[in-house]
Amino acid sequence: MSASPAPVSDPLAKLALAARDIKLAHSLFALPFAVMAAFLAGPGRAGHAGRTDWGRFAGQLGLIVLCMFFARTWAMLVNRLADRHLDAGNPRTVGRAFASGRLSERDGLIMLAGSAAGFSAACASFGLLYGNWWPAWGAAPVLAWIALYSYTKRFTALCHIFLGGALAVSPIAAAAAIDPASLGSPTLWLIAAMVLLWVAGFDVIYALQDLDHDRRAGLHSIPSRLGPNRGITVSRLLHAICFAVLLAAWRTHPGFGALFGSAVFLTGALLIAEHVVMAKRGRAGLQMAFFTLNGVISVVLGLAGSIDVLL
Repeated sequence: MSASPAPVSDPLAKLALAARDIKLAHSLFALPFAVMAAFLAGPGRAGHAGRTDWGRFAGQLGLIVLCMFFARTWAMLVNRLADRHLDAGNPRTVGRAFASGRLSERDGLIMLAGSAAGFSAACASFGLLYGNWWPAWGAAPVLAWIALYSYTKRFTALCHIFLGGALAVSPIAAAAAIDPASLGSPTLWLIAAMVLLWVAGFDVIYALQDLDHDRRAGLHSIPSRLGPNRGITVSRLLHAICFAVLLAAWRTHPGFGALFGSAVFLTGALLIAEHVVMAKRGRAGLQMAFFTLNGVISVVLGLAGSIDVLL
C-alpha cells in the first residue's frame, strides 16, 4: 500500500494547491455572462448610449470580476470540503487536496472565511464607491445559494439544475450591481435561464464519469437514476430548450444584432457537436465535450453580446 501524501505546511504552497484543486480556469464558464450582463445593464441599456461614464463603469466591472473570483472560490471550496470523504472513495477524485489529506479541514475553513470576507468586501464596495447597496444586501444570500449545490447530490437527482442555478445567478447579480433597475429586463432573465439549462445539460454529461461510484455511494444524479443513455437524452433536451431560450434572448433586446445572432447559431452548432462527440466517443470524448466546446460557447456568447450592445 502506498503512503498517504504528506500534508502541505507552507502557506503559499497551500494556496497554490487549493487553486489547482478548485480549477480556477473553469471560472471561464460563468464570467463572460456576468460581463455581458454588466454591459446590458450599463452602456447597452436603452437610453444609456452616448452618456456612459466609462471610468465608473470600468471600476464597477473590475469589482464584478473580483466578486466572481471570490464567489467561485467559495463555492468550490465548500464543494471540496463537503465531499472530501466521498472523494476519497472515488478513483477519479481520490487525489484531490482535501480528500488526500494534503490540505486539512482547518486549511479549508480558513480559505472559506477569506473568500467570504473578500466577496462581502467587494460587494460592499459598490455601496461605498457608487451608492448601490444591493450587492451588499445580497452577499450572504448569494453565498448560501451557491453553496447549496454541494449538498444536493445527497438527496435529489436534480442536482444538475441546482448547479445551473448557482451559475445563473452571475448575470443577475452583475446586472444588479451596475443598475438594479435593469432587473426589469426580460433579456437578462432569459440569459440567466439559458445559463441554467446549458450548465445543467453539460453537468449531466459530466456526471457520466462518476456513474458507478455514485450508485455505490448512494448519491443522486440523472445518469445514476435513469442510466447513461437516458441521461444523455435528458442532456440533449436541456440543451435544445437552452438554444430556444437563447434565441428568445437575442430577439428581445434591441441592442443584439447580427453579431450576437451569429454567436447564437454558432452556439447551437457547438452544442450539436458536443453531443456528436459524446455519441461517437462516449466517455473518452468528455474532455472535448465538457471543457473545450463549453469554454468556447461561453467566450463567444459573452464577447459577442458585450460588443454587439455597444455597436
